[in-house]
Amino acid sequence: MLVVHKYGGTSVGDVERIENVTNRVAKAREAGDDIVVVVSAMSGETNKLIGFAEHFTKEPAKKEMDMLLSSGERVTAALLSIALQARGYDAVAMTGRGAGIVTTDTHTYARIESIDPSAMKHAIKAGKIVIVAGFQGVNKDGSVTTLGRGGSDLSAVALAAAIEADQCEIYSDVDGIYTTDPRIEPNAKKLDIISYDEMLELSSLGAKVLQSRSVELAKKLNVKLYAKSSFSDNVGTLITKENDNMEEVLVSGVVLDKNQARVTLRGVSDRPGIAAEIFTMLAEANIHVDMIIQNMGTDGSTNLGFTVPHSEHENAKKLMASFDHDIEGMDFDEHVCKVSVVGVGMKSHSGVAATAFTVLADSNINIQMISTSEIKISMVIDEKYGELAIRTLHEAYELDK
Repeated sequence: MLVVHKYGGTSVGDVERIENVTNRVAKAREAGDDIVVVVSAMSGETNKLIGFAEHFTKEPAKKEMDMLLSSGERVTAALLSIALQARGYDAVAMTGRGAGIVTTDTHTYARIESIDPSAMKHAIKAGKIVIVAGFQGVNKDGSVTTLGRGGSDLSAVALAAAIEADQCEIYSDVDGIYTTDPRIEPNAKKLDIISYDEMLELSSLGAKVLQSRSVELAKKLNVKLYAKSSFSDNVGTLITKENDNMEEVLVSGVVLDKNQARVTLRGVSDRPGIAAEIFTMLAEANIHVDMIIQNMGTDGSTNLGFTVPHSEHENAKKLMASFDHDIEGMDFDEHVCKVSVVGVGMKSHSGVAATAFTVLADSNINIQMISTSEIKISMVIDEKYGELAIRTLHEAYELDK
């Protein structure tokens, strides 16, 4: 079987943990697998390199930052290859360039355009274990680029598709996808299988195990994805295509996202184009807007509410203050959170939303905003009730059974 392993920063955090990864790769090799390993930088390394750059300037050139930050993954790839060679295994380390990854020109947040897997395939055919530095590639001019947050996961999925691997295994410090965060609800259960769409929703709503970009690419390229722990031998969670059996499960998980702030615009002129003007301003300032709620007015005005990441709250406040026409007043609330219920079973079962609203009401938790999709219900509530809401919803949908 041809398998891609990806190991995150905590899995390769020091030489002892790289030894642990060496053991896992060697064990898979002894079981007969052909292996390509994609690695992140050692935990803390990227922040250290950023600190070095910011010693000289708070706004270093992005091209030079790509050159600098990509070195972290190359160090890990070289060390793992050396460790495997010391055990007698034929291993070879490759940069993103060596693995044939060509990206767009956008430094620090490039997108993969193409992969020439010939060098990797040649090494695999020669019996080598291939170790690839994740998070990076080169643009058409040959300059080093990086792929942004979650870039190593993205590298692993793209490489798995390029070499037609049987599966891609993403290793971290958790052993799969859970029905909710076990630190909030100790009765959370690990899922054996979940659909791409459910995983995309969970990732975008705050679940930290997999980045949504890598899940989206896995769905697009039909890459069988596993979330596993590098510190245990548990089977992990399979992320794959939706099947009929998945719809029998009403809800797969509940998620808490504390990185939320709510903006309410009162007395907004109810005229064509006003929403376009407001959200174009936000988009041009690179402020990500999540939930949007508009109440139709009867007096020529309306109320418009939306949420932004907590880190972008102050920027949104300044921007809205500069929008000095067509708005009577504004309210900003940093003390909110978003709780979400996700499951493909919602498509074929009624009453999921009613259950959520009822159990929160029974716990005296007021819902400020609601957003739904075919497989998701998200609710904005006061942040002090976030963990209580998660535990209540988890119990209501019997996710502990």
